[in-house]
Formats: sequence, C-alpha cells, structure tokens
Amino acid sequence: MADAKKSLFDVSKLRRVFHYAAPYKRKFYLSVVLAILLAVITPVRPMLIQLTVDRYITHSIPQMVILVTIIQLVIILIETAMRFSFSFTTAWLGQAVVKDMRDAVYKKILHLNLRQFDRTPIGTLTTRTINDIESINDIFSDGLIPIIADLLSILCVLIYMFWIDWRLTFIALIPFPIMIIATYYFKESINKSFFKVRNAVAALNAFVQEHLSGMSIVQAFHAEKREFQKFNAINKEHRNANIKSIFAYSVFFPVIEIVLALSIGLVIWYTAREALDLKQGQQGIIVSFILCLNLLFRPLRMLADKFNTVQMGVIAAERVFTVMDNPDVETAPPEGYRDPEHRVTGTIEFSNVWFAYIDEKWVLKDVSFQIRPGETVAIVGHTGSGKTTITSLLNRFYSIQKGAIMVDATDIRRLSPAYLRKNIGVVLQDVFLFSGSVLDNITLRNPDISKEQVIAAAGMIDMHDFIMRLPGGYDYNVKERGATLSLGQRQLLSFIRALLYNPSILILDEATSSIDTESELLIQKATETLVKDRTSIVIAHRLSTIRKADKIIVLDKGILVEMGTHDELLEKNGFYACLHRMQFQHQGKSSIPFD
Repeated sequence: MADAKKSLFDVSKLRRVFHYAAPYKRKFYLSVVLAILLAVITPVRPMLIQLTVDRYITHSIPQMVILVTIIQLVIILIETAMRFSFSFTTAWLGQAVVKDMRDAVYKKILHLNLRQFDRTPIGTLTTRTINDIESINDIFSDGLIPIIADLLSILCVLIYMFWIDWRLTFIALIPFPIMIIATYYFKESINKSFFKVRNAVAALNAFVQEHLSGMSIVQAFHAEKREFQKFNAINKEHRNANIKSIFAYSVFFPVIEIVLALSIGLVIWYTAREALDLKQGQQGIIVSFILCLNLLFRPLRMLADKFNTVQMGVIAAERVFTVMDNPDVETAPPEGYRDPEHRVTGTIEFSNVWFAYIDEKWVLKDVSFQIRPGETVAIVGHTGSGKTTITSLLNRFYSIQKGAIMVDATDIRRLSPAYLRKNIGVVLQDVFLFSGSVLDNITLRNPDISKEQVIAAAGMIDMHDFIMRLPGGYDYNVKERGATLSLGQRQLLSFIRALLYNPSILILDEATSSIDTESELLIQKATETLVKDRTSIVIAHRLSTIRKADKIIVLDKGILVEMGTHDELLEKNGFYACLHRMQFQHQGKSSIPFD
C-alpha cells in the first residue's frame, strides 16, 4: 500500500507518461484550450437566466425572453460541441499514447534475456502489456486533463457566485466540510480496493495463462478440482476488492447529493428569512444560485474518482516502466564494433565456460571443446547434464559467468544477437507453432521468402505431398501451438523452416522417441539433408542416431567427462560405454530415449 501512496506524488512517472504525448502536442494543447473555454462558458447560462428573470420576466418583456432563450439554445449547442471535441480529443490522445507505449513495452519484451521469462509468469507480462497500459489511457481520458477542466469550471462558477452575492455564497458553502471529509475517505477506500483489484487481475491473468497452456497435464492427472479451487480463491480476492469499491461509490454519491440538498436548503432558508434584501429585479439571484450549485457539485462528485484514476494510472505506469527499464536485455556489441559482412564459417570454441541460471548453482562447470567447420558434433548425457544449456548459450539466450564462447575466433559477446542467430538454425524437440497457416509458420511471415522457395524446401525432405493433403495445403491453419498436427509433423515443419534460412550452424534437438515410424524415417532423411555441408550440433536422445557423428561430447552434471568418436568412446569403456550398454540392456536395441 505504501507503494500506492508513494505513486500519487511521483511526478516523475507522470512526467514520463506525458513525454509519450510529445508527438501529439497539438492535440494536447487543443484539449487544454477546450478545457479553458468550457470553464469560462459554464457560468454563462446561470447569468443569462438571472438576467431573464430580473429584467425581462419581471418587467414583462416577452420578446427579450424569447431572444435570451434562443441565445441559451445556441450556447448549449456550442457547449455540447465543445464537450464532444474535448472528450474525443482526450480519448484520442490517450489511445495514441497507449499505442506507442504498448509498442515500446513489447519491443522491450522481445529483447529481454530468456532468464526474465524463466522468472516472470507470462500472465504478469500480459497484464503489464495490456491491462496496465490501458489504465494509463485513463490518465488522459478520465484523469489529469479532465481534472484541470473540472477545477477551472469550479473556479469560474465560484467567482461568479461571489460576484453576484458573497454572503449567499458563504451560506451555500457551509456544508462543504462534510463533502471534503467524505471525499477523503472515499479516495482512500477506492485507492485501496483498486490497488487490490490490479494485483488480483495480474494474479488471474498469470494463473489462467499458465493453466490453459498446461491443461493437458491438469486433465491427465485429474487435477481439475484442485486447480478450480485455486482459481476460485484468486477470483474471490478479485470479487471482494471490486465489491469494496462498489460499496464506496454507493456511499459517496448519496452523501454528495445530501450535501447539495443542504446547500440548496440553506440558500432557500436564508432568503426566506429575508437575510437578503430582495428588491424588485433581484429574484433571479435565487434561481441562478440553485443552478450554480448544481454546476458546482457536478464536477465535485467526480473529482475524487478522477484523482484515483490518475493515481492508479501512475501505479500502472510504474509497473510498465519497471518492464521498460529492465536492464537484463540482450547486450549489444561494444561501441564501434561492427558485425562481419560475410557469413560465419562455423568454427565454434567453448573455452572454460561456467554458467548458472541462479546464483552459483552451476549448470556448466569449466566446459571446453572445439568444433571445426562442417563437423557434426553430438552432445549426450543424462537429463539435467547441460546439453540444451550449451545450445542456448551459443545462441546468446543467456550470458555466461566465466570463460568465453567463440564463433570464427570472435567472442560472441562482440557479435550482435541478430547477426549470430541469422547464422544459426535451431530445430527444437518441442516445436512451437503459432496460430496461422502452414506457410506463415514456415516463413515466420518473412516477406523475402516466396512460396516457391517453401515448396522447393518441403520437396527436399519429402514434406510437400503431406502438406498438400491438408485442407487448404500451405494455407491450412495449424491452430495455436500446432494442436492439429502430430509431433512428427510439427517437427518436420521446423526442418523446412531451418532449411529455408540456410544457416551456417545447425542446432538439432533430435526428438524421435515419441513419434511414429514413418515420421521417424522422414526426420532421419531431413536430418541428413540439413547437416550436410554445415556445422551441426545434435542433442542426442538415441545413441544409434549419432554413430556417424564426427565427435561426441559426453556431459555429466555439467562437466565434460568424455569426448571422441563413437568407436573411440566405446573403446575407452567409460561413461559413454556405460550409457550405451544401459540402452541395449533395456530393450536389446538403441531405441530407448535418453531423456
């Protein structure tokens, strides 16, 4: 809660939000001008009504009554047009700022190091990108600029009221302390409940995102009831926070109506007791005062709510800026260093590499090896030995703590991630496909890749006929995560993708343990096509698939324990030979997956 209160006075965050409005300063200035004009025009109608009652109705001049009425209608039309322009301009400004901020946040998220996604629930980042930024829109459409407009309007009405009769104005303002107290408690109550609502929304988004992605696990282990109970508890927190805010509104607005009624009652009582010397031609003051009180209380009703809107917008901005200011991003090459213009040849060297995801819980410990251009190197080891970590480090998804990783004798920290990854192709065990067509998933919507190139690549690994058998062929929608395709089919699409980008270095997470025989044969053929004439790193799950590898790296608990060809390692009768025997003992042939 302390953070929420601090944010109310955090002008720097508010200033930073308005920095995003700089490209739209004409709209901003227009909204300010409209706010001033609306404030000035607010007391004009009570003034005209007073004039009509005191001069024209009292003295029976119907022509002037008609004329003033027409003038008032014109003023109402002008005021309505101005209010529409003001509301539209502030809302347009808010949406423009939201669009730019959302672009900036998503761009930042795209360049965060992967460890941030390991630590931060996806639902939380979704909340920051969508819900919190939408709250920033309220700063413009329902917050700061409308507050300025309301304050100016209140000021103009009060000036007019004091001008026509200062004594009656003071009488009318007697109940105001009640309103000030009610506003304070309303603001505090709403602020607390809104803060809880925001936290509950973030928790709901994170929970739903995670469990929708893992629904197959929930159902497979019959955990629906337990997970629903967890969801129900979070949802109750959201409901309770909203009910508290509804209760505050339900109390506050009737209190304001009571204060308004007291003010009007005091005005009538005071005039009835002849505290005012009502002479002929002054009866319009009473009518004008009652109208002014309504004009005064209308913005006052919403002022506390708008202050809360600004405060919650600032809190949301603080959360968004936390993402935007996150320093854990992909590091750029040193200043003045440029990426080579040529493609990499494929020489890779790990030199005394130490790496830990968390603190000093080392996943890799002093790992060193070399790969020559065009070599096929397999990495084997038990689950958790660091196989996938090596490929992630080569792609600069994470930064190492000690040692160096070299590509073509250049430390990869001196290469931009874009250049490095353009030269590295990845085929993962768990292939992620986006909702969209087969063609879009293969090309990743790269306009430089033509459909003819895709068809040619698919033909090279015998996938074209399969794709054409799908409804719509290359335009077939694979749905989210490729749910309508088998594991083998999804992986073969990723092979086509890697083949199209023609990388110098290929990382192949070989996954043939859970697929049918036909897909396995296609994948083996695709693998042979892909590794030809390029540096390849294969994470091996079946030892039979790596017999022809130029080199096999054996890892155990993050330590490189052995390295050599298949035959050399079997001759050593060490760790690799033991793993090899284990596979054959279990099934009589090397088809049991390593992981």
